[in-house]
Amino acid sequence: MFFVINKIEQAVHRTDNLQNPKTPGNAMLLGIYRNKVRTALYTMYTKKTFGEYWDEVENKKIPKRLWTPEMHAFYTHKAKEAPRPPFIFKATIVGWIFLLLVISVFGLLIYEGVKPPIPKTAEHVAMEKLPVTGDIYFGHYETYKEKGNPLGVKIGYGWFKIVKIEDDTYFVAKSTEMSKSHQPKEQLNSAHFEADGIPLKLEEQTGYNLRLKSADGLTEVYITDKK
Repeated sequence: MFFVINKIEQAVHRTDNLQNPKTPGNAMLLGIYRNKVRTALYTMYTKKTFGEYWDEVENKKIPKRLWTPEMHAFYTHKAKEAPRPPFIFKATIVGWIFLLLVISVFGLLIYEGVKPPIPKTAEHVAMEKLPVTGDIYFGHYETYKEKGNPLGVKIGYGWFKIVKIEDDTYFVAKSTEMSKSHQPKEQLNSAHFEADGIPLKLEEQTGYNLRLKSADGLTEVYITDKK
């Protein structure tokens, strides 16, 4: 985004009654200016002006540290007569588009925060029940070579079947066709499963997901849908 500041001349005044503090005898001019700031998003004029005294003979600016009280007073008086800027702040077309996008994003965030929750379907209600033998679920698994080390983790997406339950241990069989990347559940095999199930314990259960974990902590199954 470009950013440009231009010095805009507002007025020029002769200072015949003031003495040049740097080179006595040389005539001075007082210039009154304000800044104009331009970016891709907006254009802005500064409300406050600033003054510069120039040596008319040498064509050099006189440093402000050399200004006399009379010079300060003269600038203050003339600054009040400076024309007002055409505007203080004006957004560009790009700025308006950006502002509308920001408003839309915040509006969406507020709406998402206050809108009523989506009613749970019968499928999600069923997810609140404990799994039973024969239940078929969709989700993914993660198998680690070393507990807590994500290097070399094996991930598969697809369907799972509860083939046996012993006390609080669920034997979960993976589909014979698991995908290495997420795919629509309708495109994956939900009819054929491995003969042996992986022994897992239920770690978390909500209306929308189940999380099961092996005793050694190396395998986790995340369930998001029920068939």
